[in-house]
Amino acid sequence: MLVGMGIVFLFLAMLVAAINLMSTLVQRYFPDVPAPVRTPVSVSPDAGTIAAITAAVHRYRSQHK
Repeated sequence: MLVGMGIVFLFLAMLVAAINLMSTLVQRYFPDVPAPVRTPVSVSPDAGTIAAITAAVHRYRSQHK
């Protein structure tokens, strides 16, 4: 039983070491590149769109009092 537990412990220890090694190598040779910052584009609606929205809101409010 002790031999079996020892083998499992050694395997898990080697697994942790391998994962830490791979993590270190990936971080060293493939660093995270920050995503480019995108600025929001401000688009103002035209007069026809504003008129349509205003009419729709007015109609909704008049029907749901």
